[in-house]
Amino acid sequence: MANNQTVDAGEFISALDALSKERRINKEVLFSAIEVALITAFKKNYGKTANVRASIDRNTGAVEVLSCKTVREEVTDPICEMTLDEARAINNRYEIGDIVEVPVTPRNFGRIAAQTAKQVVLQHIREAERGGIYDEYSQKENEILTAIIQRIENKQVYVELGRTEGLLEPKEQMPGEELKVNDRIKVYVLEVSRLGRGPQVYVSRTNPGLVKRLFEMEVPEIVTGVVQIKSIAREAGFRTKMAVFSTDPMVDPVGSCVGPRGMRVENVVEELKTEKIDIIKWSSDPAEYIANALNPARVISVYVSDTEKAARVVVPDNQLSLAIGKEGQNARLAAKLTGWKIDIKSQSEVERAIEEAAEQAAAQQENGETNAEDA
Repeated sequence: MANNQTVDAGEFISALDALSKERRINKEVLFSAIEVALITAFKKNYGKTANVRASIDRNTGAVEVLSCKTVREEVTDPICEMTLDEARAINNRYEIGDIVEVPVTPRNFGRIAAQTAKQVVLQHIREAERGGIYDEYSQKENEILTAIIQRIENKQVYVELGRTEGLLEPKEQMPGEELKVNDRIKVYVLEVSRLGRGPQVYVSRTNPGLVKRLFEMEVPEIVTGVVQIKSIAREAGFRTKMAVFSTDPMVDPVGSCVGPRGMRVENVVEELKTEKIDIIKWSSDPAEYIANALNPARVISVYVSDTEKAARVVVPDNQLSLAIGKEGQNARLAAKLTGWKIDIKSQSEVERAIEEAAEQAAAQQENGETNAEDA
């Protein structure tokens, strides 16, 4: 760094210039970090001298270590104090109490300085790379990426995302899906967090956002905004319900998502490993929306209670099990999709309840009349 040291100062400055531009690291930040590290290196190799300052010439790259000494009438600690005569031998303007910087750079300090600078630069390169990766992938939160499975350890799946690695935790994996090393899959970016060893990208295969992004890739009308995805309810690996709406009366939102000969929805299903997808038409009318949400079951009528945000749905007898679904899945997803509590009854149940209510009313009326006659 200095001319009498073992490092070519010109090359050092050129290297820092190039590094600063390539990695977008502030050059002054590098200089300051190296100077701080040089102080530590000096104290480690030459004793813990009090109040030492390291300086790098920004133009030549020369390194100088300076010991800061206070001018005293009587010196009790020669390491950090000097007499007035000693100070004025350097500059006759010094007075008692002034701080004098005395060069204490060892002859062989160039090698230590070079090693120190190299370590600091490498550290900043790593930090800059980590910072760049964090900035890049934090902007991709809630987006979909293509990933390649690198390894599987204790049910944790690590995937390659390009410049970094993503983690697919067990809870974010689709039930029953067999994942193998080198498989190429689509993942949804849940979160990017900063860790000591670098940013950690958490991805998901179960998040409803994955379905939304897959349809955005397949359906141009969603990208243009003509078709809007209003809501998604998903039980990953089994079934998804998606409510869509068209801002153009001439465009069928459901048909747009299904695609010609069902190709668009088939492409999404293929990525989700045969997960069933119900695409239903969203409506501002709660009764109509709830009826649509129970697709593929046919609905006779829907009675809604706005205050309780609950609905009673009547379906034909032969549609009851279809409306409820296996283990209640269809009804559960419909409720989640719409945000309404849904109570499903068969037509015969309702008719029977009406008949029973009528019989009870008639009986009460008859009892009333009898009591009146007795009176």
